[in-house]
Amino acid sequence: MTTFKEISGQLIRTLSSDPANPLEGQIWYNSTIGVLKGQELVAAAWASGGNLATARGTLAGDGTQTEALAFGGTQPPGTTDSSATEEYNGTSWGPGGNLSTARRFLGGAGTQTATVAFGGRQPPVGNIANTEEYNGSAWSGGNNLNTAIRAMATAGTQTAALSAGGTGPTNQTEEYDGSSWTISAGTLNTARGYLAGCGTQTAALAFGGFPSGNATEEYNGTSWTSVNNMGTSRSGLGGAGIQTAALAFGGDPARINTEEYDGTNWSNSAGLSTGRAGIAGAGTQASGLGFGGYSPAGNLNATEEYTGAFTSTKTLTTS
Repeated sequence: MTTFKEISGQLIRTLSSDPANPLEGQIWYNSTIGVLKGQELVAAAWASGGNLATARGTLAGDGTQTEALAFGGTQPPGTTDSSATEEYNGTSWGPGGNLSTARRFLGGAGTQTATVAFGGRQPPVGNIANTEEYNGSAWSGGNNLNTAIRAMATAGTQTAALSAGGTGPTNQTEEYDGSSWTISAGTLNTARGYLAGCGTQTAALAFGGFPSGNATEEYNGTSWTSVNNMGTSRSGLGGAGIQTAALAFGGDPARINTEEYDGTNWSNSAGLSTGRAGIAGAGTQASGLGFGGYSPAGNLNATEEYTGAFTSTKTLTTS
């Protein structure tokens, strides 16, 4: 980010009104109201949100920071699969319609009112291929994945979803068109499970996982390309954002680490308040959401809201 100091040094101008697009570090005197102002960088941070009603890990999530959806997962002490669905309004979670099939390590893509849930694990059956669609109040059955799988990277929407990788580990990719799943000719370069994903069906990002915990790949709708690795290797992490502005957080073993991806490189950012693995994510790089997961104390119902770094105008004097 270019700062005002780098462009103009320390010159302070007198202006009749605040500049329309001030740069970080810029200082000016507003002669109309008689105050000195400046543009400062506000650091990225996580803040506590409303707790999930059902504490669980290995759940799925999607939507935005103020309209998120949480579904499935494993309840304490880790032996009971959940069918619970909860909706977040930016402050608290409320109940939604339950999944028809309770499961853990499932995938999900879409919005709070239009989501597709797929795959997962259902002991003692093992991996499943079941697909369900949510309309904002209830789930209904959809056509199954071609391959029963769990713990995959996901991206997209209810009518254009993506599933990549998964336990095995596998490098297989499947695409959903709102009706059926098709196996893509494009496979991950690095087979892995317990990874995270974000973006769209034609511009997706897959990152982390086991056994290659820092590998990152970009999908263009046809093929995957390996790009720069994450700084911290991990699996069971949360993800949010798009291919050129992604957020990675948490991961095994109960990490707080958060990284931002700009389409080329990963950089470290503010850590979660509570480290956890099996965490779900939603939202964007600028306004992310992390919820559920495991810590050394067991399952969590904690929700945290992420705000990326931004610049803000600050009044330096009152007269």
